[in-house]
Amino acid sequence: MPVETIGWTHLAVAAAGYLLGSIPFGLILTHLNGDGDLRAIGSGNIGATNVLRTGHKNLAAMTLLLDGGKGAAAVFICAPWGAEAGLAAGLAAVLGHNFPLWLRFKGGKGVATTLGVLLATVWPAGVGACLTWIGVAALLRYSSVAALAALIAAPFYAYWLAEGHAAGLAAVLAVLAIIRHHANIGRLLRGEEPKIGNRSGTKSSSGPVAPPPPR
Repeated sequence: MPVETIGWTHLAVAAAGYLLGSIPFGLILTHLNGDGDLRAIGSGNIGATNVLRTGHKNLAAMTLLLDGGKGAAAVFICAPWGAEAGLAAGLAAVLGHNFPLWLRFKGGKGVATTLGVLLATVWPAGVGACLTWIGVAALLRYSSVAALAALIAAPFYAYWLAEGHAAGLAAVLAVLAIIRHHANIGRLLRGEEPKIGNRSGTKSSSGPVAPPPPR
């Protein structure tokens, strides 16, 4: 295949992955449920953790599945153009979730979407990352710590369990997750990070505001 064709193919699948990843399911679901703008609630994030803080566990679960599903779907849809095309689409889907054009590039942290991409590209590493998240979350009850532990472990799982570029993709996604969690890391160091299950009310300019939860 000519180099020019490969370049255009990768550009096309990356664009498709970005557009798919940028669908803000948490924002859409809470709006349809009559909860208003999710960005004015809790941390203002569009992910499942902030949806959970609205008190709707079913919507949070749906958001988690849909955000993970769009990452996996981006990989599967673009995989027929080659393994590298699937990886490019998966990475672009995470970037779409984190920096959606429709929301002025202010999105989530991409944890669920990253896990979906990992499950679609190298499922044993994806399963390992999911189990790591569950174990750390159950033990420490910090969503941000669980997410960081899972995504930092993912490249090692991929290296041990897969071949090709999957470990490299997992490493890039782990670095991206660390960067996106910089505020959470700061709150953890200050002892201000809220635990899973803490609810945050609507943002307001008057009165005390609870520390924002992990996105």
